[in-house]
Amino acid sequence: MTSPSPSPTMTDIAELAGLVEVQPDATVSRTVLTAEGARLVLFAFDAGQELTEHTAAMPVVLTALSGHLRITADGRTVDLRPGGVVHFGTRLPHAVEAMEPSTLALLMLDAR
Repeated sequence: MTSPSPSPTMTDIAELAGLVEVQPDATVSRTVLTAEGARLVLFAFDAGQELTEHTAAMPVVLTALSGHLRITADGRTVDLRPGGVVHFGTRLPHAVEAMEPSTLALLMLDAR
């Protein structure tokens, strides 16, 4: 006898922007959601802070909540500002640099 599949759920966060704050000369991260197929991590970068080139073990979607971030991947550079979205495929090398104090939402997509 097999056990029934878990029921679908809905999770909400009313306001992302207030869940992480820019700290002087630092990069801060905070996981704010772990749910079926997804994990949401917020980052706050002071101006000049960066995540040097790295990869993710799953596809990711980035969106700026505030500020101006420079995203480098796939042989090009994109200026990411609020309202913009960047998607990376699994294991694509990429880097993130804050051009000014900025906050970023990183959505990790994991079908496992």
